[in-house]
Amino acid sequence: MNVAVVGVGLIGGSIALAARERLGADVRESDPAAGGMSVAEALDGAGVAFVAAPLGVLGEVVDEVLAAAPADCVVSDVGSVKAPLLRDDERFCGGHPLAGSEQRGREHARADLFDGATWYLTPTSTTGGILLERLHRVIAGFGARPRSIDASEHDRMLAAVSHLPHVLANVLVKEARGAIGPSFRDATRVAGANPPLWRDIYLANRTELSRAIGAIRAELAAVDRALLEGDGEWLEDWQMFAAERRRELLEAEGAGGALAEVRMVVPNRPGVVAELALALGREGINIHDMSLSPSADNTRGEIAFWVPEAEAARAAEVVGA
Repeated sequence: MNVAVVGVGLIGGSIALAARERLGADVRESDPAAGGMSVAEALDGAGVAFVAAPLGVLGEVVDEVLAAAPADCVVSDVGSVKAPLLRDDERFCGGHPLAGSEQRGREHARADLFDGATWYLTPTSTTGGILLERLHRVIAGFGARPRSIDASEHDRMLAAVSHLPHVLANVLVKEARGAIGPSFRDATRVAGANPPLWRDIYLANRTELSRAIGAIRAELAAVDRALLEGDGEWLEDWQMFAAERRRELLEAEGAGGALAEVRMVVPNRPGVVAELALALGREGINIHDMSLSPSADNTRGEIAFWVPEAEAARAAEVVGA
């Protein structure tokens, strides 16, 4: 397999290492900021291409890669905001690995960076099924856990669980006075991280981030009311709810276990595989693997999804198997 990586910092470099070491791929790297191999040279003969350029120029580089990519090459990116990158091209499927490090640069890249990490995929109705399957298998081969999701839902969710925490960490350090304790250190670990990157993230996801800030403002107003009214019962219940909710979130994140196969026959038309993957994603059912088997006349195909055993019956109902 030939893999092209355009933009070779921490994430791009780690993709290159994982592709070489874990998949035995022939990897070509291109970094517009560092010279060397051109995008066209890196894409020559590629079956999979990953674009890991900075978010501020990511759309431009994705378009450049699509212009140079072979007709049967699947192209993905690693940006943390997805809606601005939607493309009407069957070869493109947006992506976002939830992996990284406080260290930056190619010199800190690791082949194991994606082990156990959720890797969001945002296919559209135009994404080719065979290409989506190939991308899914490559990412799983890196050790990550691919999960298909609508681009808008991805951006709404990341605004709440990633982008907003960075905003709040910055607010906390700005308002802090005096000695700091362990709780403050834990809550502000990401404060001030990579200013150029986070400037671009805030602006690219400004609408969803603003909504998340509004929700936090309402929650803080409720806490403020309880404080002013001396409502200790509300505050205790609020604290207990937070503890239980955090436990549920952590358990869901670490869920594993046996897998089951859900198999069905589908017509051979653009977007059918992406539609099924997104339908499962909307129900919170993670696809651990998938397989496509076209019929001899290429008018239909058999698709198999491997999902958590406990979710198999619901998955079959969702996709109509």
